[in-house]
Parts: sequence; C-alpha cells; structure tokens
Amino acid sequence: MAVRTTAVASRRYPLIVTRDEELLDELLRLAAAGSAEVRVATDVVAAAADWAKAPFVLLGTDVAAEVAVAGLASRPAVILVTRGPGREPPWRHAESLKAEQVAVLPLAESWLVDRFADHATGTLARGRVAAILGGCGGAGASVLATALAVTARRRGLDTLLVDADPLGGGVDLVLGWERMQGLRWPELIDTRGRVNPPALVNALPGDASLAVLSFDRSALDAVPPEAMAAALDAGRRGRDLVVIDLPRRLDVAAQLALAAADRGYLVVPAELRACAAARPIAKAALERCPTVGVLVRGPIPAGLSAEKVAAALDLPLVGVIRPEPSLARALARGEPPASGGRGPLAEVCRRLLADLAPRKHRAGGR
Repeated sequence: MAVRTTAVASRRYPLIVTRDEELLDELLRLAAAGSAEVRVATDVVAAAADWAKAPFVLLGTDVAAEVAVAGLASRPAVILVTRGPGREPPWRHAESLKAEQVAVLPLAESWLVDRFADHATGTLARGRVAAILGGCGGAGASVLATALAVTARRRGLDTLLVDADPLGGGVDLVLGWERMQGLRWPELIDTRGRVNPPALVNALPGDASLAVLSFDRSALDAVPPEAMAAALDAGRRGRDLVVIDLPRRLDVAAQLALAAADRGYLVVPAELRACAAARPIAKAALERCPTVGVLVRGPIPAGLSAEKVAAALDLPLVGVIRPEPSLARALARGEPPASGGRGPLAEVCRRLLADLAPRKHRAGGR
C-alpha cells in the first residue's frame, strides 16, 4: 500500500493533492510501482500541513485553481498532473503555480514511477539551474551564459547549456560549435514525458563535459513547453549545472525555465535607456524566479553606478562585468568566451558558480 497514515518525524513523503478518485487511484498505483509511500490530501486545508516539507508534490488539475487562489507558499518540485491522451497540457496553471513539470497520464506513467523510485531509494540527484536573460537587445546575455557554461566545464562540472532564445544569435555560434553534429530543438518538438538524461545529453552537440541544446537555422520561432520541461528534467537529473539563455519575451517555455531556476541573472548595460527597457523584464522575471539579481555591464559612465542601476530595477546587485576589449576579437576568431580562465568575464563567472554552489554528483563524461 502506498499511502502512509502514521507520522514518522525523520521521513518525508511525496504529497498527492487531488479530489479526482480515478486520478488518485492511478497515482497510488504508480507510487506502489516505485515502492514509495506518500501522503494524500483532497483539499487545500489538508495539503497545507505537508506542502512545504514534502520532497515533491503531485497536484491534480482538478484542485490547481483552488491551490493557486489559496496562496500556498511557492515551492520547488510541484508537478501538475492531468489525465487523458490528446488533452492540451494545463500550461496556464503551470505558470501560475510555478510548476516544474506537467505530467499527462498515461504518457508520463514511466516517468512518474521513476520519480517515485528515485525518492524511495534516495538516489535523486538534482543539478543546479541558472537562468540568464538580457535587459535589452545586445546586453550580452548569450555571451555570459556561454562563458558560465565554459567556466563550469573548466571546474570539472558536467554542464548543459540551453539556448531558449530563437531570435538570438545562438549559443552554438558563440561557442564556435555551429557545425558540430547533434540533436537540436526542432528534433525535440514532439517530446512527451521523461527523457532519459544520458540518451538526451549524448545526442547533443558537445564534448566530454559540456553539452549544448540550441536551435538550428530553421523557422522554429519558440521552444515548445513540453520540450523545455523534458530538457530541464533531463538536465537536472543528469548534469551538475544547467545554464539557460532566455529570451527577453517570456513565453511559456521561458516562464517554466525561470520557475525551475535556482538563480536568475539579468544582464543590463550601464545606460539609462537600457535601464528603462529592462524594468518590465525585471518585474516579469522576478514574479517567476524570486532569486533574480542584476549584473551590470560596463563601462559605467559618470553619474551612474551599478548600485543605481540595481536600485532602479528593484533587484539585488550580483556583480559588474567590466569591459574586456579582447573579448570581441576572441569571439571573432571562434574562441569561446572565458575559455582561457582569465579576464573580467571569467572572474564574474567564477563568482556566479560560487553563488550557485553546484556539486559534482557523478564521475566520468557523457
């Protein structure tokens, strides 16, 4: 039996919240298949006691609106669950609840069994997620995201770099890997449910410890939410660090990525017009990721300071990216940013890694 009815102080159990008896039966069956004990709540009042301490929450769409209105504290690892093949996933609820994943049954059955089993055996490893976006065009978010991934690789961290900006220049171009063979976003547009992390990572362009998920030069104008959810899950479960280069226009996939991020970084040039352009982006990002901070890119003119830029955006100041004249020349030669481990950008990336504190949880390459 999967339901735990007696309290054990030293144990934490996944929480199922639904009034849909058929959905509850299916979830209990999947929990039993994964050898996991769970808590069950049929309303918001009953869910409140275990909401914060559960390792993850399976929330039925039948009570999603009720939970959103009740204002239960935002928390990671909320999985929105719905039934019915061919039914449109409830992305609107996922956005409002900052859900990390939408699971549509029966397609996601094996994924949920794996999730329960990972909890039961204590083998669930979660990589850290950093979301980076620019406050205006040309802010340098893609360069920073790429430099952070390159710096993480130099530190021995297995890293996934995700390009979520279809209108950007492409992180594969920043790396000089645009001709490298491997899977790109268009091949993931039909993804549903769990993607095996090694299989996904091994199919991407990359080297021993850095894999890149980017666009090709087709007309794909957005990352489908299903594909983003699958990529995030694979990255967190199979990598030490996931770095996501986000578009300024926060579509549903970008919102899911921000909600899943451990840290968000908004890159803003030290210019008054850039600050004005960044204000609505900062507000929208903060609504989905409470840990968003600002990185101010120099040069900083007289009369303006990094602290003033951060104050104008109502965000904490994370750091200053000082001018680096040699960076443009290196990029033109096809050299990845921060690849030498020296210079202002590499220094900022090292501090961001200390802020993220990702841990090496597995040995070997891809």
